[in-house]
Amino acid sequence: MRPSPAIVWFRRDLRLFDNPALGAAAASGAPLIALYVLDEPAMAAWRPGAASRWRLHHSLASLARDLAALGVCLVLRRGAADLALEGLIEQTGATALYWNRLYEPWAVRRDGEIKARLRARGLRVESFNASLLFELATLAKAYRVFTPFWRACLASPEPATPLPARERLARDRLEDWRLLPTRPDWAAGFREVWRVGESAARERLQEFAGASAADYGAARDAPGQEGVSRLSAHLHFGEISPRQVWHEIAAQVGERGAPFLRQLGWREFCHHLLFANPDLPERPLDRRFQRFPWRRDDEGFCAWKKGGTGYPFVDAAMRQLWRTGYIHNRARMVAASFLVKHLLLPWQEGEAWFWDTLIDADLANNACGWQWVAGCGADAAPYFRVFNPVSQGEKFDPEGAYVRRYVPELAGLDKKFIHRPWEAPREILRAAGVILGETYPRPIVEHAFARKRALEAYAACRD
Repeated sequence: MRPSPAIVWFRRDLRLFDNPALGAAAASGAPLIALYVLDEPAMAAWRPGAASRWRLHHSLASLARDLAALGVCLVLRRGAADLALEGLIEQTGATALYWNRLYEPWAVRRDGEIKARLRARGLRVESFNASLLFELATLAKAYRVFTPFWRACLASPEPATPLPARERLARDRLEDWRLLPTRPDWAAGFREVWRVGESAARERLQEFAGASAADYGAARDAPGQEGVSRLSAHLHFGEISPRQVWHEIAAQVGERGAPFLRQLGWREFCHHLLFANPDLPERPLDRRFQRFPWRRDDEGFCAWKKGGTGYPFVDAAMRQLWRTGYIHNRARMVAASFLVKHLLLPWQEGEAWFWDTLIDADLANNACGWQWVAGCGADAAPYFRVFNPVSQGEKFDPEGAYVRRYVPELAGLDKKFIHRPWEAPREILRAAGVILGETYPRPIVEHAFARKRALEAYAACRD
């Protein structure tokens, strides 16, 4: 008699290596059914944005090919996960279900209900940690400051060593989900920049560990260089695990890898905060900011989104986002600061735009990052820190390489004026082919004025 099958429910663990749920299911000896459910109803307001949907399509296609090579078919279902699972269990007679945990509030609620219901019916249901270095439940308290949080993590047992990698059904076709853009094809730039899937993730980790990880602490703030890992999207979609990253970096560069591993710690911290504060994406952690006097400025918001603020470093960041689905972290902070402190527009509006346009959009990281910049989150930047987009550009992009790449209409300017074109003499602008107000906008707000206005608003809010 053929044994009952086991379902492996893939979520943000789209890989074969270091996949605890897949490994446990394979070890059970049962025939495997691989399932992915696009459960948009449960995600509600935080359904994947357009850029994430593009990435998800290609990541699922890669996973399907990897599973097919092992003789396992990836079953795709769209709709409420509980109904999809019920239907598949009914169809196949599956008696076991394995998955790796998610930590967003909507997922915690949904998964808890599914686990209780199926266990009550006699099914074996097991879940595992595959997306964090340290299980959230092992931390004794809810931290709001990163350094003591990371100190507690490092005092815990070292992350476990990564695990090795271990019948046809009616199913959806990936193409029918229409995750890809139609017209216009705004994702053309994505294809030029990104490799997708588990194999690509492992190759990228090897490249970074061998070439850049040891110098990460010094190079990470220079957007004109390739000093960062570019692993964020691979980690978000689970094409590689943080344990794989941790052990590879530790093995390759030892103590020199500590600055990068600390960034993995910040990722853990963000998930810790979201788990402890389910309303983090909507409400400020510092409740005093609920009375902050945010402005409404549709024209300014549109200029920011399009990379037309008149500040080249900010505009380069926003154009990089639109073209590639990604922003270098230093430029990301400066662009976000400009929205909330120069324009006094709500951080939630920026958060929503990044959610739709970042291919590495992660609910915990996105919410924490915006609250940090706005000054209302945990470990938040002091409210009096208002990034100067000119001096930030001159410090971290001194030759103007980043601006020249993404704001090509300014490429002919000397580095002396590349971050402040409005100060260039007329003859220099003419020689570079720049006409302020025509080929490139003048600043939409003056920095000194914006800084003073922001400080006054922040001081009034915090009193």
